[in-house]
Amino acid sequence: MGKFVRRVSALGLACAAAVGTTAVAGGQASASERVSAQAGPQTLDTAALQAAIEPQPGDGAAGAIARVVKGGQVWQGSSGDTVTGRHTPVNAHFHIGSISKTFESVVALQLAAEGRIDLDQTVQHYLPGLLPDTFAPITVRELLNMTSGLPDVDQGAPEHTADYWIAHRSDYRTFDQVIQDTLRPVGPRPAPGPAFAPGTAQQYNSLGFRIAGKLIEQITGNSFGDEVTKRIIKPLHLSQTSVPGDDTRMPRPYLHGYMTSSEGEPVDVSEQGGNPSNMISTPADLDHFITALFQGRLLPAAQLDEMFRLPKGDDGKVIKYFDASNCTDSKGNPGPACFGAGLMGNPLPDGTVLWGKTGHDLGYANGVFATRDLSMKGVFSVSTTDLNNGRPTALSGRLLMAVLKPAAH
Repeated sequence: MGKFVRRVSALGLACAAAVGTTAVAGGQASASERVSAQAGPQTLDTAALQAAIEPQPGDGAAGAIARVVKGGQVWQGSSGDTVTGRHTPVNAHFHIGSISKTFESVVALQLAAEGRIDLDQTVQHYLPGLLPDTFAPITVRELLNMTSGLPDVDQGAPEHTADYWIAHRSDYRTFDQVIQDTLRPVGPRPAPGPAFAPGTAQQYNSLGFRIAGKLIEQITGNSFGDEVTKRIIKPLHLSQTSVPGDDTRMPRPYLHGYMTSSEGEPVDVSEQGGNPSNMISTPADLDHFITALFQGRLLPAAQLDEMFRLPKGDDGKVIKYFDASNCTDSKGNPGPACFGAGLMGNPLPDGTVLWGKTGHDLGYANGVFATRDLSMKGVFSVSTTDLNNGRPTALSGRLLMAVLKPAAH
C-alpha cells in the first residue's frame, strides 16, 4: 500500500511536538492516569490539557491517547472514542507510521558502528542496479538524513480518495515492490527523476527509508522486523511493540483509527497492511524507546550524534530545505534543514528544542518527542477520521498552547 500522506509544515511539526509533551484523560481519571508529582512545583496544567484533548467539531479526530513527562511529573491519559462512545485505555496500541524511521535509523547506525555499513558508501555500491543509471551516487547517510534527492514513494501517481484507501487498507507491498512501483513508469506517469543533486538540499523522503530497509535486510540476511526485534524491542523489553509484517491484526487494546467514506460514514481502518517497516506500539513503550536512545543505550556517541547532526554544505553552513513542506522560516519560506538521521529538531517559542518524529498511517496521526536532556518528553496518537494527508490537526495546535501554559498554583 502506497503512503497517502503528505508532509506537514515546520510549524505544524512544532505543534505536533508539543502534543508529544502533553496528555489528558477523558472523564474521571483513574489513579494511574493522574499526574504523578515529584518534589517541586506542579508544571502541568491538567485542566488546560483536559480541555485541549477533547475532540471538537472540525478536528477530524475521534479521540487521542498521550503520555508526558515534564518537570519531574508523569501524566498520561486519553479521551473517549467519539465514534463508539467507548473509553480508550491510556496505553492502547496504535500504528506509529513514520516513527518507524527512527527505529530504522538506529538499526542502520548500529550496523555502521559494527563496521558492516559505511555511511559514506553509496547505495549503488551496496545495491547495484537498484537505482536507474540517471541517478547520481547517493550515500547511506544521505538516505537517513533526507538529502538524497530521491523522488518520494509513488510520486506522480494519481491522488486517491478516502473510499480507495478504505477499500485497499489491507494492501501490503515489500520494500522491492515499493521501490520499483515508484521508480518505473506507470501508465501515463513517466519514471520520476531526482529532485536535486544528493547532499545539496533536504526534503522529506520515505523512498530513501524503504531503500535503507532493503539495505538492512541485504547486509544482515534477516528481515527488517527480525533486526528491529533483536536489536531494539527485546533488549529494551518493549513488550507492547511489534513489527507485524503482512499481519493486519491489531493487538488489544488499541486506539481505533477511522476514515470517513464518501457517504459520510466513519469506517474503522485500524487493521491495515502497509510495508515491512510498519510498526505498532504504545505511549509507554515509545517513551521507553526515546529515553533509552537519548541516554546512549542503543548507540555509541558517534552514531548517536548523527541523529542530531543537521547536514551542512561545503561552506560549513546548514543546507537549505528544498521546499516549504517542512523546516520553514518565520515567513513560511524554506529554511535551514531540520532533520538529522531519523530525528527532527523542533524549536519552541521559549527556545527549547524538541527532538523526535511524527508519523501518520491510515486513521492515525502520532508523535514522539523529547528534549535532549529528557527533562521534557512525550508521546501522542490522535485517532483521525478524515484523509489527513499528514496535516497537523487542530487538536495538536490546542495541545501546543496547553503545554506551554503555566500550571496554576
